[in-house]
Amino acid sequence: MSDNSVIVLIGYMGCGKSSVGKKLSQKLNVKFVDLDSVIEKKYSKSITQIFNDLGEIKFRSIENSELNSVLSNYKNCVLSLGGGTPCYHDNMSLILSYTTNVFFIDVNSEILSERLFKKKEKRPLISSIDTIEEMKQFINKHYFERRPFYSMATHSITSNRSDSKNVVKEILSLLN
Repeated sequence: MSDNSVIVLIGYMGCGKSSVGKKLSQKLNVKFVDLDSVIEKKYSKSITQIFNDLGEIKFRSIENSELNSVLSNYKNCVLSLGGGTPCYHDNMSLILSYTTNVFFIDVNSEILSERLFKKKEKRPLISSIDTIEEMKQFINKHYFERRPFYSMATHSITSNRSDSKNVVKEILSLLN
């Protein structure tokens, strides 16, 4: 990894960005930064609380501001973004102006539905979904809308398994 390089992980919620990011940063011996955690720490609230208190539009503005700050101030790190981050405020152009190491972790909607339905309470966009079938429908529609942004990443990795080690290996091979 070159000096001052940032590796950015993008993809739909539940695709494994955080677990891959933590493992990748350990392998590269660099800092791991999770944008949602940065926001939660700064505002002393969970993402769900910020969403509920301020609404999605204000949250996306905060998210853009913090993304700008992280990209400006952190060098030599692995950065994991929220699933919607690349889709707002021309964030993908901003990201690509800082680094060419942008990895889209692509997981099929069947696996995402199963993963997310179990933890939906922690996710403001899906917390009110009642059945796994509704979850699949929501994810399919939402994923279709977000895919053009995700496809702007410089690298795409299909991961339809729960083994983040393989995703890390693939990223490392693409970096070399």
